[in-house]
Amino acid sequence: MNDTIWKRVLDVSTYIRDTKTTVRDAAKIFSVSKSTVHKDVTERLPKINPQLAREVKDVLDFNKSERHIRGGEATRQKYLVS
Repeated sequence: MNDTIWKRVLDVSTYIRDTKTTVRDAAKIFSVSKSTVHKDVTERLPKINPQLAREVKDVLDFNKSERHIRGGEATRQKYLVS
């Protein structure tokens, strides 16, 4: 793995852990696809920093558990504005 990818993996992972953000939001911030962010934190990160990988996994699991709530709220807001 080259240095650019290694640095991006750590930067994205630290950002997700510190801000509790979603994969999609992190992808926008770092100008990469959400697939790249997901691969970085699920496949590459455990090889680089297992402790950080566990912390990021906890954030992603929490975000996944709230996914249905966020979707419903977004729909509600969409129709309140109209």
